[in-house]
Amino acid sequence: MTDLVPGGNLPLPGGIVTVRVPGPFDVSALITDDDGRVRGDTDFVFYNQPAAPGARLTGDTLTLDPARLRAGASRVTVVASPADPGTPLGRLPAPVLDVMGAGGRLLARFAPPRPRQETVLLLAEIYRRGTGWKLRALGQGYADGLAGLARDFGVEVTDDTPAPPPRPLSSRAPAPPLTPSSPPDTDGFLGLVNSARAEAGSPPVALDARLSSAARAHAAAMAASGRLGVEGPDGVSVYQRLTATGYSYVTVGEHLVSGPRAPAEFIDHCLRTAQSRKTLHDPAFTHAGLAHVSDSRSGDTYWTALWARPLTPTELARTASEVVDLTNRERTRQGLPPLAVDPRLTTAAQAHSADMIARAFYSHTAPDGSRPWDRAAAAGATRRSIGENIACGQRSPAEVVAGWMNSPGHRANILTPGFTHIGIGFAGGGAAGTYWTQLLGA
Repeated sequence: MTDLVPGGNLPLPGGIVTVRVPGPFDVSALITDDDGRVRGDTDFVFYNQPAAPGARLTGDTLTLDPARLRAGASRVTVVASPADPGTPLGRLPAPVLDVMGAGGRLLARFAPPRPRQETVLLLAEIYRRGTGWKLRALGQGYADGLAGLARDFGVEVTDDTPAPPPRPLSSRAPAPPLTPSSPPDTDGFLGLVNSARAEAGSPPVALDARLSSAARAHAAAMAASGRLGVEGPDGVSVYQRLTATGYSYVTVGEHLVSGPRAPAEFIDHCLRTAQSRKTLHDPAFTHAGLAHVSDSRSGDTYWTALWARPLTPTELARTASEVVDLTNRERTRQGLPPLAVDPRLTTAAQAHSADMIARAFYSHTAPDGSRPWDRAAAAGATRRSIGENIACGQRSPAEVVAGWMNSPGHRANILTPGFTHIGIGFAGGGAAGTYWTQLLGA
């Protein structure tokens, strides 16, 4: 049996897989294609609709037969929410996900950190990889209720779900006096953006519903509080809103603006300053989302634009490789031998980056007291000496290595002559948007 940490992966055996979340929770599942969207309402499995091709929900247990999922399905996201919609997740015990194979054999267990203000928890996703299937532990909170989550995945959900049982899908509080904008694509946003990117020699971006959903939620939060900010008055960052939709990114950018009255004015505003213009033109981005919300009390309009590139195994490997190459370049300049990649150090570094997001901390010491050498040993590394660099907020390998080299302590780690091996971890989300871990060993 494997104990998973946030971001951890597990290859699944062929055949039927069962996941169970005991306790005062409702279990549900969303069946999606590669784009993270359902094809129809039947792809939402929950207590009022407990079955779909290849998936059946019985109480607290979801049984999946990946071979029998509908054609084109490549991902099943497992969700937990309070059985009593009026009870916040933070007042319940932390949910525990058990994953079982044939004959009820326990394959893995995932115990995410206790949620805080979130109303729904994305526990895990079972996804196709080549000809097989894998499980990824998520532990991502979502603040907009089960109905809001379903809508963001593309499900048509109403708040007056028929009985029995007579309980609503969502316990969302009444909305503040805000006037939401029309969908951004109807305003010509994409054409304006891609025209500006083309002039800078950057490839076009595509609109993504998950980015637009997160942008809409953050614009509404800013309008409700009457101020701009990466973190809303609910304590949720714009990056947390994005990862809560199920979009995992390898790089991200944002524009948070108030004042413009139309997308054309918004684009003009973003092109005025060098840093803002750099974000809009960044060739690394492939997806975008835009929303603007007006506060009817003040008349001010608040805009959020999100830019991102999705995280894939290939992108993660490329990012880690770039950090290693840049690190070794710095060592070579000082006449030191390059570091070799150690897969066990990589596993420990990746788990720590994901853990800092999941448990909302930023430190070499985890909330459970574990230190870098503890995590390395737990991953199977046998290095006699361990050093660790961490960073958050940097948007590229070049930026994070430059930051480490400009910090005496981090620089000393990188240039320690005795270190021989390295592992890199990266995760997107949390308060800062990106979290990096560099483990060095001898």
